[in-house]
Amino acid sequence: MTINGKIALVTGAGSGIGRAVSLALESAGYSVVLAGRRAAELEKTAGAGAPDKMLAVPTDVSKPESVQALFARIREAFGRLDVLFNNAGTSAPGVPMEELTYEQWSRVVGVNLTGAFLCAQQAIKLMKEQRPRGGRIINNGSISASVPRPNSAPYTATKHAITGLTRSISLDGRNYDIACGQIDIGNAATEMTERMTAGVPQANGTTMVEPRMNVRHVAEAVVYMASLPLDANVQFMTVMATKMPFIGRG
Repeated sequence: MTINGKIALVTGAGSGIGRAVSLALESAGYSVVLAGRRAAELEKTAGAGAPDKMLAVPTDVSKPESVQALFARIREAFGRLDVLFNNAGTSAPGVPMEELTYEQWSRVVGVNLTGAFLCAQQAIKLMKEQRPRGGRIINNGSISASVPRPNSAPYTATKHAITGLTRSISLDGRNYDIACGQIDIGNAATEMTERMTAGVPQANGTTMVEPRMNVRHVAEAVVYMASLPLDANVQFMTVMATKMPFIGRG
């Protein structure tokens, strides 16, 4: 690895928003650590950027020992971390809440909430001790951090919780030059939202095709948030397809 400039970690870097943000950060001069469960997909992301600026580390963010191993690798390779983009996420089947299994609920909580906590915890430890001290954590909240889609209790509950985590990190990190912000994303055009082109359930019981936006707008927004000096912070940002049903949802 060639260490020129700052170091960023992106979770869920093997596809979609994570891949787009990883490549945008690399283009902006960062060395990027790519974390995710699928090694082959991480390597595809790495292969799309400069080979000496991308480090793929297969990781299950829901497991403490896996996250600890990830940060041990970061310490070994770089000795510091400037930006963490907590992006890894998953969802449960879109069924009524009472039909969800405990395992389905726990999997979403484990990845979306516990995973973000575990990565933030390790990032804070490193950012407090490194010199120069401090860094930035950016959490992917989703517009589900504000309002739900039908039959999305696990995903919505974890994304609401991410807002609380963001605020807590912002408050507790102040004295250590650690800034934390949240980006809430609506209908970025990725594999995850492909189903919207055929129509998805709405709060009034109908099914409707929803507009999407190019994922590069998300990547550019994250790069902007990451580029600020540590005495400035985007606390919350919403980036969404203009005509999607968010304002007025429900």
